[in-house]
Amino acid sequence: MEFPKNVVWITGASSGIGEALAYEFNKKGTNLILSSRRTDELMRVKEACYNHEDTVKILPLDLSATDKLPDKVQKAVSLFGSVDMLINNGGISQRAYASESSMETIRNLMEVNFFGTIALTKAVLPFMIDQKSGHIVVISSVMGKLGTRHRSAYAASKHALHGWFDCLRQEMYEYNIDVSLVCPGFVKTNITVNALTADGEKYARMEDAQRKAMSAEDFARKLIPKLAKRKEEIYIGGYEIMAVYMKRFFPGTLNKILRRAKVT
Repeated sequence: MEFPKNVVWITGASSGIGEALAYEFNKKGTNLILSSRRTDELMRVKEACYNHEDTVKILPLDLSATDKLPDKVQKAVSLFGSVDMLINNGGISQRAYASESSMETIRNLMEVNFFGTIALTKAVLPFMIDQKSGHIVVISSVMGKLGTRHRSAYAASKHALHGWFDCLRQEMYEYNIDVSLVCPGFVKTNITVNALTADGEKYARMEDAQRKAMSAEDFARKLIPKLAKRKEEIYIGGYEIMAVYMKRFFPGTLNKILRRAKVT
């Protein structure tokens, strides 16, 4: 699969993994639609791209405003005439004990990470079904396969995404629409800085694991060839990826390790 003639729509494109993916796709000549809540940051990313006036469009959106997402999809399709790949990258993380997290904060995480992603995907599916091709990509997490302290609502939202998109994949085979679930390990972004605490405030600091992790640029370079092969589930990271396999084959051992692990 080649990307240059395709239209790739990336949410959460104003920073981190989304921004890095935008630059990597841009190098390949791909037409891009970039979305997030921050228009000024989207413009910054667009202007850093090659030939951006012709190949890069911005479309600000808020994933928590699910009632407005169908109109955003109509606008996205009108920008280049199609959407060939939707990369659901927008989302927020968490740093709080389950017992202390307010229900408002838990609902906020689920609204953005799960319901927003589902609503946007559902709105774009009719266009892909009509064109009989498409690729839905979900940037999940290792937390979509297991859980640790301080991540309960975040892990729940990612687990929910896996369940929903695994089902969707089965339903979309006949329409030539692929679904890829991407599980990053630690990537050096501001995800922990912007994570929500128990009362919904920002965590406002970068953890050691993120600070020492692979860059978002390295992650993007490793991911794109795997997307080109339309892999159904993709793991990219360091030693932490082993936890996924331990969860499957040695869950008791993994739990003992996680009890002692530093997670903040």
